[in-house]
Amino acid sequence: MNNNLNLKYIFSAGLVLTAAIWGFAFVIVKDSLNYIGPTWMVGIRFCIASLCLSLIFIKRFKRLTKKIFLHGCLLGLFLFTAYETQTMGCNFTTAGKNAFLTTIYVILVPLLGWPVFKKRPQWFVWLAAFLSVAGIALLALNGETGKWYVMNKGDVLTLICGFFYAVHIIGGAFFVKDEDVILLTVFQFFTAGTLGMVFAPFADGSLDLNLFANRNVVISLLYLGLLSSMLCFCLQNAGLKYVPSSLASLFLSLESVFGVIFSCMLLKERLTSKMFVGCVLIFAAILVAEVLPGFLSKKNEKSA
Repeated sequence: MNNNLNLKYIFSAGLVLTAAIWGFAFVIVKDSLNYIGPTWMVGIRFCIASLCLSLIFIKRFKRLTKKIFLHGCLLGLFLFTAYETQTMGCNFTTAGKNAFLTTIYVILVPLLGWPVFKKRPQWFVWLAAFLSVAGIALLALNGETGKWYVMNKGDVLTLICGFFYAVHIIGGAFFVKDEDVILLTVFQFFTAGTLGMVFAPFADGSLDLNLFANRNVVISLLYLGLLSSMLCFCLQNAGLKYVPSSLASLFLSLESVFGVIFSCMLLKERLTSKMFVGCVLIFAAILVAEVLPGFLSKKNEKSA
């Protein structure tokens, strides 16, 4: 019992570390898009992650089954779609907004998980959804076009990313309980990387190989491949074994906070008062959806 509790705390800390690495990745992606197309970036980062993880854990392939392969490929499809829309979205909106709008997945996880885990969302989930939508409206609906009710292309793409990332988390929580975490992660990366490399010539045009002479581009791709992809998804998938998916999504959603902090510090992005209120509402929605259930549960236990 104590061992499981200790593991829960350890992997919870790992999920927070994951959020910090992902938060800084928004800055990396925003800067790197000046040099390389979004689909090439997604393809290369996941190919790096897949290759390195395979080499490190090559002996694990003895445990490979058809089920792990198919489930990994399915999760890889969700992963590619999420990161492709997120990276494309970052091209048309700020890194800070991209980070915060992505966290819509925290609200979507319990809603989309309803039919999967046969667990109906309670009243506070709907309250969280309302707060989240209000926050997104303040954050994304602005006067850039002269019409307050118009979202830009990057905001819409980022919200689509949030949906597919929610599906990815639910699928991961469903499959990871009984399957090898490392192999499942390897084939997610392999699928996402392959899809990126296949679609990149059509979406971004040919790849300029001279880019790899640029030290900043190489360092950025290695950061995204080794830390933001390989390390973070291993921590996420391992964490889902010991931390409930709803609580895990709360820890992971801190990437939005780190993303905004790093964007303001390093990219000098401006956060208006209206956008700040939007961020507060979205974060409040996260707390309502994830912290309130535990509080109410403890209160009911004491009453009983």
